[in-house]
Amino acid sequence: MLLHAAFTAHSHSPLQISETKQWGSTRRRQQQENGQCKSGNPIDDCWRCDTEWEANRKRLADCAVGFGRNALGGRDGELYVVTDPNNDDPKNPNPGTLRHAVIQEKPLWIIFDHDMIINLEEQLVVNSYKTIDGRGSRVQIANGACITLYNVSNIIIHNIYIHDCLPAGSTFVWAFPLPYITGDNSDGDGITIYGSKDVWIDHCTLERCSDGLIDITHGSTSITISNNHMLHHNEAMLMGHSDEYVADKNMQVTITFNYFGEGLVQRMPRCRHGYFHIVNNVYYGWEMYAIGGSANPTINSQGNVFVASNNNSTKEVTKREDSDVAEWENWNWRSDGDLMLNGAFFTPSGQAAPESYVRASSMVAKPASILRTTSPSAGALICQRGQQC
Repeated sequence: MLLHAAFTAHSHSPLQISETKQWGSTRRRQQQENGQCKSGNPIDDCWRCDTEWEANRKRLADCAVGFGRNALGGRDGELYVVTDPNNDDPKNPNPGTLRHAVIQEKPLWIIFDHDMIINLEEQLVVNSYKTIDGRGSRVQIANGACITLYNVSNIIIHNIYIHDCLPAGSTFVWAFPLPYITGDNSDGDGITIYGSKDVWIDHCTLERCSDGLIDITHGSTSITISNNHMLHHNEAMLMGHSDEYVADKNMQVTITFNYFGEGLVQRMPRCRHGYFHIVNNVYYGWEMYAIGGSANPTINSQGNVFVASNNNSTKEVTKREDSDVAEWENWNWRSDGDLMLNGAFFTPSGQAAPESYVRASSMVAKPASILRTTSPSAGALICQRGQQC
């Protein structure tokens, strides 16, 4: 299917994804040769046409859209080069390791000097004002604990392949003035966002983690999840800690230009409370449902492409959890300009008027047709120095 073939995936994904990557890369090269680098994706068009992207890495910080658009990451700091993928010591991090980079108090733009697979002994608890930028190398965080953002702000995570994340216990956190041990265990999420704000996750590939791929809870807000490729997972994204945790009522999350692909079952996302702008994504063959929620979240779905599987029992995009019609019929959920294919359908509720979705609106949606007529790419990229990425 054209929609499926249009999305780039990481080379470490299964064969059919690798074939998709090759096709997408060819299309992008053809577009570049014909002077057509611009794709209509405002994030990618901001930086990917620059052949000097390596020298201009920090330009990326000006390219975010949506609720997480103010995430600075390490824009105002120095570059930190990760050289050592091994020797992960949570209590005494070694210079040159990713853990040593993310614990620093000052802003840092973290890059990698070669391809590497990083196996973490404990959760990677990231300090504020950090960018983790994998462009130019094939960087994996895999087969161990993964990333935790715990009461921090101004984080950018870009171009990392995160997979096979495992549960981990409480971890040692380097913090000023005194380090401490977290009281929370990791469930095995790819990325946990806890009590944090101004966060942007872009161009990552995520699959096969023990719990969620991305979980956003405990009052986190001002977040953009963009250009990611998610696949081979049951419960992809949770947004909101519990129905009773009312601090999540102020949560605002933008989910845009992602590809929800092969082997995903549910929670793309599953929302509680809060405001969610789901815009210009492609959903391909979910096995239960795509977008779900409870506790009266506001869901503004615009310009997405939903391609249902051939299973007649899973055509519906939406699911209301733990509630009956009398309760959820007043929740504001709308589908505006979405493209429904192969029998997919979205069940709206509440108000349809735009003014009811002001707090769930973060950017101007592109027509869903752009996802069929251009060659966007999602997931971790293979960027070569001196060339457009």
